[in-house]
Amino acid sequence: MQFFNKIKPLFNLRSITFWIVLFGLLRLYGITQPPLEVAHNWRQTNVAMVARNFLEVDNNILFPRIDIAGQKSGITGMEFPLFNYLIYLLSLIFGYQHWYGRLINLVVTSIGTFYFYKIIRQSFSEKLAFNATFILLVSLWFAYGRKIMPDTFSMSLVIAGSWYGLNYLVQVRGFKNLLLYTILVLAGILSKLPSGYVLVIFAPLLFCPNIAARRKIIFVSLSAIIVLATALYYFGWMPYLVERYGFWYYYMGKPFGQGAREIWENLPQTLGRFYETALHFIGFAFFVVGIITAILHHNKKLLIVLVLTFAGFSVFIIRAGFAFPHHSYYIVPFVPVMALVAGYGVGIINNRKWMAIALAIIAIEGILNQQHDFRIGKQEAALLHLQADLDSISQRDDLIVINSGIQPTPMYFAHRRGWLAENQKLTQPTFVDSLQQLGLQYIVVIRHTFGTDVQLPYPLVLQNDDFKIYQPGRINSNHK
Repeated sequence: MQFFNKIKPLFNLRSITFWIVLFGLLRLYGITQPPLEVAHNWRQTNVAMVARNFLEVDNNILFPRIDIAGQKSGITGMEFPLFNYLIYLLSLIFGYQHWYGRLINLVVTSIGTFYFYKIIRQSFSEKLAFNATFILLVSLWFAYGRKIMPDTFSMSLVIAGSWYGLNYLVQVRGFKNLLLYTILVLAGILSKLPSGYVLVIFAPLLFCPNIAARRKIIFVSLSAIIVLATALYYFGWMPYLVERYGFWYYYMGKPFGQGAREIWENLPQTLGRFYETALHFIGFAFFVVGIITAILHHNKKLLIVLVLTFAGFSVFIIRAGFAFPHHSYYIVPFVPVMALVAGYGVGIINNRKWMAIALAIIAIEGILNQQHDFRIGKQEAALLHLQADLDSISQRDDLIVINSGIQPTPMYFAHRRGWLAENQKLTQPTFVDSLQQLGLQYIVVIRHTFGTDVQLPYPLVLQNDDFKIYQPGRINSNHK
């Protein structure tokens, strides 16, 4: 009987557990697909590169390496590679597969979503917690919660850690909660720095007279340790790796003045990240309704959360500059706050039937706008054969250059190290000669996706509908 009581929420449509599990199962569709969907395959293959190199080259978590640094080691400064390392640990047990990162992110994000529900239920109400969590499940998080990217992974860890931090401060619970707060929040912020903005929600509690001064001091002290450890990694260790190993890759933002100008110059696209990308149009409409309703009803708690978190997130927006309006995943950390306010907006519908219809409409629009992320195009899938083609003519340690511009995805599927370049560069003999002096042995021309066809004056050693592979050396006398 006790067992059936525990699993009962899994079959209750009014239980958020049912919906978390349901949307988790839906996102298992195509979970084993390689990271080749259109949206940010390059970002996913960067993560996968690092994980695979932990397995095949060196498993020191402090020295992540990627494959596009040419003849260099590939070691570079990047976000703390906890997510990548979990993929590596799973690979140690089962052997490496592309999709482990998808599964890890899906599990962690689903757990984080449940903690999101618990925080809102404790801080506001059961109804608001259900509405907000449901909206979060069908928001941008629906697709990004199963990508091989650390964004929702990081936020989920911070949200879970925040639950334990609130328990320590508000519920007067002890050491276990304090320890879990420290570990989870530190792991989350190290995994993706922007997630740290969420900690502003604790600021009002530090002025609450009902919380003992001793608890506040301990909490602030441990929070300071989290901030210090994060600062040492991002502003100490990362620059050291870049300087020591001579390869810069991770984007650390712009100066505030420049970032503010870039946001202003791209203001329509920046605003679009909020009303189009995060919750999509109907969800955003309820977000606006939620703000208006909170003002009319004098819901100070909700408004304080919104103002504080938006102020904290705005620092990240400005630091990101041009990148924010041009990359959809930059809005991911703020989506839970928007879901909270939108859930409040939906909550003004007193009729349960109509409220359910409103949530269903938000879900339909949200999922339909992300369904393309669950399919791999035919041209993109051609990259799955690149490694085998290269293996037929070369060794894994041969250095190559690929005509994919700044896109690292083909290099990941080539399972080689080397350089990325554009066609224009590859047609310059001096450029190719300079790479040869560094050890270049093959040129890969992607003909349809990630690159376009180009004729080069070198011996052609392999050609098919998707790729051409040249071996530079002497000029091919047959080339015209």
